[in-house]
Amino acid sequence: MNEQSFNTILPVVQGGKKRQLRVGLYTLRSSSGLVAQVTNYGAKLVSLITPNKEGVKADVVLGFNTLGEWMSKETYFNAVIGRVANRIKDGKFTLDGIDYQLPQNNGENCLHGGIHGFNEKVWEVVGQTTYSVTLRYRAVDGEEGFPGNMDVEVTYAVTRDNSLKITYEAITDAPTLVGFTNHAYFNLAGENSGRVDEHVLQVLADEYTPFDETAVPTGEILPVAGTPMDFREPVRIGDRINDPFFAPGRGIDNNWICRPATEEERAQNKKDPSYRKVAVLSADGRTMEVYTTAPALQVYTGNYVEQNVGKGGKQYDIQHAVCLEAQNCPDAINHANFPSPILRPGQLYRQVTEYRFI
Repeated sequence: MNEQSFNTILPVVQGGKKRQLRVGLYTLRSSSGLVAQVTNYGAKLVSLITPNKEGVKADVVLGFNTLGEWMSKETYFNAVIGRVANRIKDGKFTLDGIDYQLPQNNGENCLHGGIHGFNEKVWEVVGQTTYSVTLRYRAVDGEEGFPGNMDVEVTYAVTRDNSLKITYEAITDAPTLVGFTNHAYFNLAGENSGRVDEHVLQVLADEYTPFDETAVPTGEILPVAGTPMDFREPVRIGDRINDPFFAPGRGIDNNWICRPATEEERAQNKKDPSYRKVAVLSADGRTMEVYTTAPALQVYTGNYVEQNVGKGGKQYDIQHAVCLEAQNCPDAINHANFPSPILRPGQLYRQVTEYRFI
């Protein structure tokens, strides 16, 4: 990793005002041996190093060596996504009787917060310890078409139980939409290990949201039973990834509605009672459990990562990674039966997602 390339000052424009903000690379170390590196450009996870059962360490997230590459190649890699992750159909929604038109940067739809989402912003570093870093960003009223000034804080922390925990909090001064995720591209065999066919995935969900020809949910909620969406028991990804049910020749890019927390899980997590395990991913002697307060999980197998040279000079390609994006359902604002993405003044949005290696 070229750490010096991250130590720079970038000009930014926010709310019509020009500012100079420093970009850096922040290394987090846990007593368990987990090491994470985070940059405040896009609030991105740059590397995540953990041993397998034989003690062999590897970086398990895809990425690049220099800041310039992070800014220009696959700009969603490992970034915080907002204001709203995933797609909003036709870039349109109505809130409190007012119609809004967002940028249409994915066909006719708005994807991942618009043309210049949180993944392209320079965040302020407002807290740092050996094991954590807290980043702050103000999304101003009208930015990418969304209403309200929204203040966001994201904390990355490595824990003693060998986890990377991401905590998101936000407040607003006017009704708006909110729905964050992290777009980490995992390959548990190591970021330079090629296809993820041998990864084994389990998704603890009984239902999913089918989508239309533009990859936006239809509004239906259907059972996974009897469909290729049934990952309730562990499945070798290579046995399912090219099923015609998914994107032919591309792979999985689908949304599951995760089971609610059990009584035991709610009792253990009184501050975040919706916190529960939603997925398990295993490969090469590493097993990663995903815990979250978010209602849904998007699984994406890097279907459009084509011929990008990554960290070690290794060429990344399609199906070289698995993204496990804890989030709200896509296009939730346009479906009353989905969890509401509306944030109002006086409310605190809080979401916690944890990637735990066992």
